[in-house]
Amino acid sequence: MATGAHFVRPAPTPLLRDRHGTFLAEAAAPDQDRGFWPLAALPDRVVAATLAIEDRRFWDHPGVDLLAIGRAVRQNLGEGERVSGASTLAMQVARLQRPGSRTYLRKAAEAATALLLTARYGREAVLAQYLTLVPYGNRIHGIAYAARRYLDKPVEDLSWAEIAFLTAIPQSPARMNPFDPLGKARAIARGQRILAALAASGVISPEEHAVAREGVLRLAVPARGERSEEILHAVLQLSRNLAEEARGRGQVPPLLFETTLDLELQKEVTRRARFTVGEWERLGAGNAAVLVVERATGEVLAAVSSTGYFDAERAGAIDYLRVPRLAGSTLKPFVYALGLERGRITALTRLDDLEPAVGGIVNADDRYLGPLLPRFALGNSRNVPAVNLLAELGVEEGFALFGDLGLHDGSATADRYGVGLALGGMPVTLESLVTAYTALAGDGRVRPLVWQRGQTGAPGKRVLSEDTVRQITLFLADPQARLPSFPRMGHSEYPFPVAVKTGTSSQFRDAWTVAWSNRYLVGAWVGHPDYRPMHEASGFRAAAGLVQAILLSLHRDQLGGLADLSFPPPRGWRAERVCALSGQRAGAACDRVLVEWLSPAQLPPGECRFHRQVVLDRTNGRPATPATPRGRVALATFVDLPPRYAAWAMREGLSAGPGARELGYGPGGPKPAHSVQTSGMRLTITSPRGGERLLLDPEAPAAASSLALRVTVAGGAEQVVWYVDDRPWATVDRPFTARWPLQPGEHTFEARLPFSNERSRRVTVVVE
Repeated sequence: MATGAHFVRPAPTPLLRDRHGTFLAEAAAPDQDRGFWPLAALPDRVVAATLAIEDRRFWDHPGVDLLAIGRAVRQNLGEGERVSGASTLAMQVARLQRPGSRTYLRKAAEAATALLLTARYGREAVLAQYLTLVPYGNRIHGIAYAARRYLDKPVEDLSWAEIAFLTAIPQSPARMNPFDPLGKARAIARGQRILAALAASGVISPEEHAVAREGVLRLAVPARGERSEEILHAVLQLSRNLAEEARGRGQVPPLLFETTLDLELQKEVTRRARFTVGEWERLGAGNAAVLVVERATGEVLAAVSSTGYFDAERAGAIDYLRVPRLAGSTLKPFVYALGLERGRITALTRLDDLEPAVGGIVNADDRYLGPLLPRFALGNSRNVPAVNLLAELGVEEGFALFGDLGLHDGSATADRYGVGLALGGMPVTLESLVTAYTALAGDGRVRPLVWQRGQTGAPGKRVLSEDTVRQITLFLADPQARLPSFPRMGHSEYPFPVAVKTGTSSQFRDAWTVAWSNRYLVGAWVGHPDYRPMHEASGFRAAAGLVQAILLSLHRDQLGGLADLSFPPPRGWRAERVCALSGQRAGAACDRVLVEWLSPAQLPPGECRFHRQVVLDRTNGRPATPATPRGRVALATFVDLPPRYAAWAMREGLSAGPGARELGYGPGGPKPAHSVQTSGMRLTITSPRGGERLLLDPEAPAAASSLALRVTVAGGAEQVVWYVDDRPWATVDRPFTARWPLQPGEHTFEARLPFSNERSRRVTVVVE
């Protein structure tokens, strides 16, 4: 025979089940037979039942039963047709290893192979091979696999009734299909005959026979279990992973793979993803992906790779969990975490959102919010503070952290992305992004996601401290910190604490949201398979709505607000009331106060100096005097910001309180002291930055080719003079800003106070 006298068998088929034991799939191609699970040892009961009807003299003959052959020949000649066979188990093994036509020549070849197999391997090995290869219907092979698929039991735990039922099937697998009521009845009837043969030979006692006869009649076969479309992507990926791991270790994959997935949750999340895509389809959405992870264990509860595997119109066969897309603002929390980790910022550091950042990067809404604490800069997802922070930390530092988080494989360099890293200018997959967020949602260690039930999760790699990630979580769980950029009561608002970060790539091509409660971590992506721009389908709107629906469903038993779902602060830190504008200890005049968790070393030394209260005469707006009637007295609060915020404050209409006009220092009148005091003033040019090289666009109109000039003045100056190339160019009033028309060449800029020696540092730029 082609196979010779050697044992051959297909690779065993892993059986995948969800976390509750529900059938998911068999990890085999649709046109392949399944099973072939090897037996660790021969179960005595299974051996007895099999030999009772298939090969009674198995232990005596050498692989071919001459007595059985003689009997079969007599019966077949007497009837004039084939009515009896004489195949031993060894001969059946030969046929199962190399199926073919049932001719006498073929029979002779099988007999020869059976003799050789028995002689080479021994009877026990032949029996084990038979019990591994024998068909049980529905393309299922082997007693061990049949026990799992039909009775949901390991073969070692089968009762006499269950063994008799299964042993009956191989005689005619198609006619005795356990999933068919008529086929099941046939298998039960044959099983009764097997039990009778076992009782007659004394293998089982009369009492055991009686119990088994009743048991086989009451036998319940679980539902067939069909592979759901909703789980297909996950099953295919798990099957590939199992095969790759097995090849890498030189081992067979686990035969019974208990996944962490929850099939019912998988179906629910898929339905919600389909609804979201349908809702946003008219605005360009084409598909979605979702990953739901249990925070405590890292186990994946649901993994939706597309809204429908067979939906060709939406390219549903693509696995969007693993397709790299631009990450948008979902990478910003890691930039702030790195700043906290390196000590470059604390929760009380003021980050400026005043003007374009390095490289001319602006905010998505073209607005500037002034001085922002990290909580508000991150909550509002401002581009300018994030980019400036990354530039200060170093792009290489940020790129290295992203590598430690598994967001890139190091094949590219930091220079390829530059400060755009802070804005999500690097492609990531949803799977890698959620994996990276396990560090923020955990204790600072990035952990691989767990897909196998009962598998001990890897300890993970420490990338951030616990204090840092707890602080970032508190920032992202504060709905107030998202104002004014994101409205309250939207898709990022929950009736219990949830840390939320949204992101949108350029031209709305990708909408992302990652959010976590104290129990779950959920990530979602919405976009179009062809990378087409969507219309206003941002992460805050499309993806956040999908994540919100999922988290509310997961926490449906906790929506009453009675359970404590709060996030813990850093250990040993204390809560302090601080001014949201200055980051200093809140005073009576502060109108926006927050409670911030701080380490003992970070406690603010003094009370807020940005806000001041003045008692005014409400009739004229001037400071009240002892003679002002009580009915005309009013207490007013004013904001007095450092000089670098002057231009922004003026644009925002913020009043620093009574000044020259309020105190009566009008034209011709006395001047306040600070208006003429110039000594000791400091001028700092904030734009342009020294060393810049600017390129002239020959196609741009002249009015658009200009350079912003900005300077901060520490003091009460009312005007500055801009010098360009050591010559006075323009005198400007507060807030001292101007635009200089670009001209080719190298140019120097300097700001001076009129009639004073006070001047700024010179900065040089090159225009090409």
